[in-house]
Amino acid sequence: MKTYLVGGAVRDRLLGLPVHERDWLVTGASAQDLLDLGYRQVGREFPVFLHPETSEEYALPRYNPLPADEQAQIETDLTHRDLTINAMAIDPDGELIDPLSGQRDLEQRLLRHTPSFSEDPIRILRLARFAARYADRGFRIADETVALIQQMVADDRLKSLIPERVWSELSRALDGPNPRRFFEALRDCHALKCILPELDRLFGVPQPEVHHPEIDTGLHTLMVLDQACLLSSDPEVRFAALLHDIGKGTTPPEKWPRHIGHEKRSAKLVKAICQRLRIPNRFRDLARLVAENHTNCHKAPELKPGTLLKILIALGALKRPERLEQFLLACKADSAGREGFEHQPYPQADFFRATCKAATAVDAASLARQTEDKSKLPAMITRQRVRAIAEMKLNWPDFQTGK
Repeated sequence: MKTYLVGGAVRDRLLGLPVHERDWLVTGASAQDLLDLGYRQVGREFPVFLHPETSEEYALPRYNPLPADEQAQIETDLTHRDLTINAMAIDPDGELIDPLSGQRDLEQRLLRHTPSFSEDPIRILRLARFAARYADRGFRIADETVALIQQMVADDRLKSLIPERVWSELSRALDGPNPRRFFEALRDCHALKCILPELDRLFGVPQPEVHHPEIDTGLHTLMVLDQACLLSSDPEVRFAALLHDIGKGTTPPEKWPRHIGHEKRSAKLVKAICQRLRIPNRFRDLARLVAENHTNCHKAPELKPGTLLKILIALGALKRPERLEQFLLACKADSAGREGFEHQPYPQADFFRATCKAATAVDAASLARQTEDKSKLPAMITRQRVRAIAEMKLNWPDFQTGK
């Protein structure tokens, strides 16, 4: 039995990056041999065995028929991986096994496909995620890989993607260091129109230049995503920022550059996207609320006290202040995600916090003790909260609102 270090651990070691996870390829042993040694099997189609002490993953060569020669077994397994930079191994003597010149591609900062890349279209999203992860190191997708993916798209290969796997890659990208590059890479390869067509069609859609000097809605969306990443590491906030204007892609061209009613259309599309990709409810709910209410947040001081209260209730902010903070971060990102507005203050956030504070200061328990007819209590609490918000507004300084 021999063990070979494979995949990302080899790649990151050669890049001089810290290695957080190590995966191993095993030769000279059977699945039963590993089980007898105390390894725990996980997975069915491609079983992996967890080490009894380290919990690191050990796998047997997966592709049949396997060559009799051990070196050939290793190289066969490596050539069936996704990218050349992930198709390397280090043998027990510390020697590098590199059948596809992955080390050369690391040195040239190239993300290049393996001969078996097209076997699984989810690898397109993995590639985009690597493009985002290593963007600051100057990595780019090889031209021939871009051409291959474009052909896969033309051949409708992405129709077979499983929604849960797509969301797994999307969520990991949103949680990563450069989500914008992930979506740019998909678009460069013509794959974004298959993964998130609602997002892809935003590019080329104009907005009023007075509010959006960048004009293009797709560019604005990526700028908003950048700002959300600067403001928060929360993938829910980033997801909401990404989809906040998604309804502008459905505005009839004859009505450009205005997008009246895009908020409700955006909220409807958010729901459809989340249903299609099996996205968790907590992502869906925040994104829908941001899509429907971000414009209201920008002009919050202009809204009536009753409208402000309805938004707070819709957000669940009276009971979940953390949801209000997520909402405000996404709205601030929208305001700052415009050319020349990146460093502008966003006092609307403090206004909304003050609104929530005024509403929650109403003593519902005291009102309950003062009334005998409990059926009237909800209306009484609402009136008191509206009154408290109105009083807060009277003392709030005026400021120029964003759009």
